[in-house]
Amino acid sequence: MEKILQITAGRGPAECCWVVSQVLKLFLQEVKAEGLEYTILHQEKGTQNGTVQSVTIGVKGKNLNTFLATWLGTIQWIGTSNFRKYHKRKNWFIGVFELKLLKPTEIKDNDISFQTMRSTGPGGQHVNKVNSAVRATHHPTGIQVVAMDNRSQHQNKKLAKTRLQEKVNEANLRQLKNSISDQWENHLKLQRGKPVRVFKGTDFKHQKKNKSFKPKRQKLKNDLKQQKWD
Repeated sequence: MEKILQITAGRGPAECCWVVSQVLKLFLQEVKAEGLEYTILHQEKGTQNGTVQSVTIGVKGKNLNTFLATWLGTIQWIGTSNFRKYHKRKNWFIGVFELKLLKPTEIKDNDISFQTMRSTGPGGQHVNKVNSAVRATHHPTGIQVVAMDNRSQHQNKKLAKTRLQEKVNEANLRQLKNSISDQWENHLKLQRGKPVRVFKGTDFKHQKKNKSFKPKRQKLKNDLKQQKWD
């Protein structure tokens, strides 16, 4: 299983970009601890050194949905600004979103047509007399390449197919980047309610919710004692 995620500060200030950089470190640490694989696909630096405006990550491995369930959503940091000493704001928010995974285009032999032609350039009369050059067309994408490096038409066909695959891979990458750009609307969707994770202070400690009922039980006991004395 593979997923593409975006960790983003939205239109938040430098403080939010700093939070993105800290969350990215923790996220990758947990990814490694879970035995998952990751690839940084795209990264936008923040306005301050060491900060990140947005980062897109490819993650794959087993039990990925379970792992990501603890990360997807709004993340809150409670702390004083590192960049504006007297700023009163104490709560900063960023988002972790899943991006649509685009299926890469794979080249199939049936999708390629070859056209032979005479080679041009250096090589003398022998090269120009033989239709050894090859133009390959990948019909699903319309991408074309030409190979005329060898005197053998067969070798040029193999070379053309290799170049065609490289061009298609480049087109896949551009498509992915365009998809990431199109989904920058995630930057506008940061919801500040019910964060999936809360961090606190300059050491960025994870603030866990206290699920123990011990304090409540102790309070009840104290109340009962107080009632007896009354």
